[in-house]
Amino acid sequence: MASAYSTFRSTRFGLIILLAWLILGISLLTRIALLTKSFSQADLTILQLTGAFALGTFFDLVSATYTIIPLLLYLWLVPTKIFQKKWHHFFLYGFFFVQIFLLLFNSVSEWLFWDEFTTRFNFIAVDYLVYTTEVIGNIQQSYPIAWIVVIVIIIAAAIFYFIKSAIDQSFQQPIRFKLRSVWAAGILSLPILSFFLISNTYHNFSTNTIANELAGNGLYELFAAYRNNELSYTQFYPYLPEQEANQKLASLMVPELATDMKLSLRREVVNPNAENKMNVVFISIESFSAEFMGIFGNTEGITPFLDSLSQHSLSFTNLYATGTRTVRGLEALSLAVPPTPGQSIVRRPNNANLFTLGSVFNKKGYVSKYLYGGYSYFDNMGPYFSSNGYQVVDRSSLANSEIDYENIWGVADENLFTLSLREIDKTIATQKYSFTHIMTTSNHRPFTYPDGRIDIPSHTNRQGAVKYTDYAIGKFIREASKKDWYLNTLFIITSDHCASSAGKTDLPIKKYQIPMLIFSPAYITPGIQDRLMSQIDIAPTLLGLLNFSYETKFFGYDINTLPKGRERVFISTYQLLGYMKQDSLVVMAPKKESMIYLVSKDKESVTKIPKQSTLLPIEKEAITWYQTASFAFTHNLMRK
Repeated sequence: MASAYSTFRSTRFGLIILLAWLILGISLLTRIALLTKSFSQADLTILQLTGAFALGTFFDLVSATYTIIPLLLYLWLVPTKIFQKKWHHFFLYGFFFVQIFLLLFNSVSEWLFWDEFTTRFNFIAVDYLVYTTEVIGNIQQSYPIAWIVVIVIIIAAAIFYFIKSAIDQSFQQPIRFKLRSVWAAGILSLPILSFFLISNTYHNFSTNTIANELAGNGLYELFAAYRNNELSYTQFYPYLPEQEANQKLASLMVPELATDMKLSLRREVVNPNAENKMNVVFISIESFSAEFMGIFGNTEGITPFLDSLSQHSLSFTNLYATGTRTVRGLEALSLAVPPTPGQSIVRRPNNANLFTLGSVFNKKGYVSKYLYGGYSYFDNMGPYFSSNGYQVVDRSSLANSEIDYENIWGVADENLFTLSLREIDKTIATQKYSFTHIMTTSNHRPFTYPDGRIDIPSHTNRQGAVKYTDYAIGKFIREASKKDWYLNTLFIITSDHCASSAGKTDLPIKKYQIPMLIFSPAYITPGIQDRLMSQIDIAPTLLGLLNFSYETKFFGYDINTLPKGRERVFISTYQLLGYMKQDSLVVMAPKKESMIYLVSKDKESVTKIPKQSTLLPIEKEAITWYQTASFAFTHNLMRK
């Protein structure tokens, strides 16, 4: 056996074994590095640790079967005369050096991605490959990329030095084309079998999220995410018979419609009071967790203006974002719809002419605008908002002389707010009311902003970026207070999502908590609204404050008129769907799985409840919301 292996190593196909060993070795070192980085928060048992490395090695092998395909095809087809040439030796030297460099660079990329999301590559990484300018620019501005490349080259050269003799060994035994074909066919069967028999979900072997992520392989996860970017709800998640789900949704939306058999989102919101038409400024802050503000117990003093403003606002202290990305937050804020599995509706095809918050304001005679500090082609924001009732204004509307600072994501927040004041003035000049949704960018890695604004230097940490955004909002409100339209304006300040959603559980509730302040000195009475509230409830709650009567297709509730006990929250990743009501949390996953947890009063921890043989009422509620939301979008029921 050893002799046969040695003979095989001395042929050209020995290079396949060599590449496979490189992949396995570098993948193992990557897994150890990621474990070291997250060890303090991982809380792994010996069994979970063993499983992570055992399953991880299996997925490393699966990844290797795909990665070797180009080399395998080349070694199979290249003639012996060419293979034995001296120059061809140097060609293979170069090939292996590049392969080593790419494998190492991929490991560094995985480290950076883990640093941001505490996961292996997923569909977010696939999306980022589309926006290479922003992503590469962000990496360049956040990390010493030149030094990283130099170090990777040095390590690659060292590894190449040690494997050069193994490459030379592959030239010793020529192998005929017929025998090469047999070996090539046998080896190619491995990735083919892997494609049909192995799923990336197999690495989810435990209840510990970090253990599951460690058990994966970054490259394999990247391509699996590309294949599974869109997820069919009924194919992957628990579901109810269609009529039962429709009736259940009707009872959850409007109890008197509980006999409906067909899914219908259309209903009337009737407010008995006179409409209070006001200008509306809706600020969604990038990556802004509730824990940054003093009202939620922060003692760092990084939001002095917002902490002061909260004393003069209606402050919402029990509000939760639906997801972990900007597009998911924008979906919730504009459509008031639960997060559907896979990609946000903002990024999906056929997402035009939907019923949005902007369309409600437009019907009331407003001019709706979406303002973004970067270029709005990113994440499909521009096409989405412009095809759904909003005028889109972005970085391209600012002259270079109007920009104090910009990074790859966009201009400094204060420059965005200056642009916003100008756009609101334009709308007011037309004798129309203004609805302006402003999406900030400064609170994003690399955490850079103009010098001299705050006492934390630019490019220091997120605390500095948070404090700068707070400064910019304060400056904006002060400048707005000088405008004639100020006293007739409602200001809403909230977040698109939190700064981090990583935790020991799949969906750590507390990590999804976001703040919201609603401020209008002439209209809003300061106070605290501490009822449990979802991000999808913001739009109908806002319209309720304005006493608007309107036809709606929103899934969200007006929290100020909602009967007690009907509050609920939706949270998600790109695959996991969470539904919390009172002290219970339902988590649904692909393969039609659902789990129920009891949530502690402070929402810091959860306790799993044993699975029942039949669906519990809260499970049916969770399934109903998510199933009907997915059905509504795919069957065009959310259109105006």
